[in-house]
Amino acid sequence: MRHLSSRAVRLATLVCSLLVLAAPTALAADRYVALGDSFSSGVGTGSYTLSSSCKRSVYAYPSLVQQQRPNTALTFVACSGATTTDLMASQIQAVTPDTAIVTVTIGGNDIGFANLISQCTLGECSAALDATRASLATTLNPRLDTVYTAIRSQAAFGAKVVVLGYPSEFTSAGCFGTLGISATERTKANQLAVALDNVIAARATDPAYAFTYKSALAPFAPHAVCTSSPWLNGLNLFNTTESYHPNRNGQSQGYTPLVRSALGF
Repeated sequence: MRHLSSRAVRLATLVCSLLVLAAPTALAADRYVALGDSFSSGVGTGSYTLSSSCKRSVYAYPSLVQQQRPNTALTFVACSGATTTDLMASQIQAVTPDTAIVTVTIGGNDIGFANLISQCTLGECSAALDATRASLATTLNPRLDTVYTAIRSQAAFGAKVVVLGYPSEFTSAGCFGTLGISATERTKANQLAVALDNVIAARATDPAYAFTYKSALAPFAPHAVCTSSPWLNGLNLFNTTESYHPNRNGQSQGYTPLVRSALGF
């Protein structure tokens, strides 16, 4: 009986050892760094518990992507009002050799888009919109190159970098949300958004970087300001910072699916 018992113990020990060897080892979480401006931080969603100064929201697409993608560790440094210079000064350090995923929206503040819309609301802005559109490439190309070069050089080899564009804000219709902005100005603001999209897309997909570019124009088009189901806030007189930014639906149904499609989940 003692012989049988000894054999049973040895057999049980062997089985346990094999089970331990067969068990999958825990995989390290993919490190995801979210860079950018207010369209990445979540301005317009009305809740900024992650950072009141940078207006980072749990309803912004970086947080939603992290929640929906298993085994992802998010470093969320996007900040309201950020320009390419701001990104290089205070955000790019978050991108390190173990960074597997990077997302970014940047460039809108470099051309003063928010100030242009404010000018439209308070007065005439047609000439300013035309001038900004004419100088887009000259203004943005070298600044975007600086950002994209830094991302490519600092992230992990093979890291997935997703550059996101900006939506057009308006339709041909006006409403209280477009108070002060004429039909001509709405058309020219949309033309500027399309031109901005083209400039950012061309730089992001340049072979020097080969990033994935996702345009926000088509997804947001049926959900612009003054539509029946807007994904963008119109003018908010009580909290002007929220104006002309994606709301919670814009982040969850507009931007988040773009990132998910780029990452393949």
